[in-house]
Amino acid sequence: MIPTIKKTFKILALFIFVGYLASCRKTDIEVTPIQEGLFTENITINGIIRRYAIYIPEGLGESSYPLIFELHGGGVYIEDMTGASGFKTPYKLWMSKADSEKFIVIFPEGLNGTYGKPTWNDCRANSMVSSTANDVNFISKLIDKISASYNINVNRIYASGTSNGGIMALRLAVELSDRIAAVAATVSAMADSSECGQPINPISVLFMNGTDDNNLPYNGGTIGNPPNPNHGTVFSTETSVNIWTTFNQTD
Repeated sequence: MIPTIKKTFKILALFIFVGYLASCRKTDIEVTPIQEGLFTENITINGIIRRYAIYIPEGLGESSYPLIFELHGGGVYIEDMTGASGFKTPYKLWMSKADSEKFIVIFPEGLNGTYGKPTWNDCRANSMVSSTANDVNFISKLIDKISASYNINVNRIYASGTSNGGIMALRLAVELSDRIAAVAATVSAMADSSECGQPINPISVLFMNGTDDNNLPYNGGTIGNPPNPNHGTVFSTETSVNIWTTFNQTD
């Protein structure tokens, strides 16, 4: 949509459809290893324990490197995202890409929503299934923590997500554009009944939706197949794109 950070968007676009080293650390963090380079960690925010997984590819070197947040869809646990649960997850492709492109990947986990499974508090004011957690603050605190522990390029922090995670990535574009350089959202659109504020800074946004999607209507409307009012409503993909081209003053 915006012709900047093209290489980054090649990384994001390649895997958006499906969805570190101790020597690189500045400080020690207690971690639970899942596989080589992949760990689960916790962070406590206002007395609430939040979980996430972090993947650190080999050979990062001493230069600073990008950080990418991959946000799951509703009902997905980080064990599902990393494959630790035995689930054959396409999210693991992010780790392969991190190995070749040399960036750190964070797989944060949402808190339980109405259905008792992890969800994100995205911008849908009329959704009855999302959590009520302050997930923008969660991601911001993770940026603080990871940046204090690894040599992160603070100008190359990105968020990507699918479905509920994609709409959450769009919320980050609105409310955390001072820290996030770009977002990519698949099976996602801007909420038309939004509890979010207005965008603050221009930011690159990538949408990847399907015209025949029965869950996230390409032309906007109620989410779900069949449509479920409890899932909230979104603008059309075209309107969602226009919101950002207008704000960013781009074509």
